[in-house]
Amino acid sequence: MLPPPSAVRAQWAEGRPDLDTSPMEVVALLKRIGALRDRAVEPIYEGAPLTAPEVDLLIPLRYTRTPVIARHIAEHHRLSRAAVSKTLAKLESRGFISRAPSPSDRRVALITVTPEGKEAVDALFPRQLRIESALLSRLGADRPRVLEALALLAESLEAALPEALPEEDGPR
Repeated sequence: MLPPPSAVRAQWAEGRPDLDTSPMEVVALLKRIGALRDRAVEPIYEGAPLTAPEVDLLIPLRYTRTPVIARHIAEHHRLSRAAVSKTLAKLESRGFISRAPSPSDRRVALITVTPEGKEAVDALFPRQLRIESALLSRLGADRPRVLEALALLAESLEAALPEALPEEDGPR
């Protein structure tokens, strides 16, 4: 059995005292939260026409009144353009979105959710919301405090991202 995150951090601190292992506390919790949420919603996507990441991509598009370009989707989800393009190609081939050239810029495709895409999102997303609601129900009165802390974390990560990327230490 693997040791708990606190023991792993202590082992790293002992073995490499030159490293600041404090980020492990936050990152381990983020990974645990993500894994628990994924495990809870995973069953609704077994045999479903869409995957959870595809639904996540389609949710903000479901009720948009005008077509959207891929770059805006990538920015909204903070994903690479290549990853979004690949997912959109899969969704298009299965009939969940349509892409049409922009009349103002033929290099840009306008993306719209098809009726089949809307139907699939409408079938899956409410089920996902019910599970997520149940997972978060025990927060009770602490919910605003948790939201505030998570917003602070997200803002901190976004602000630090540009400066965190250039400096990379290679393997020792």
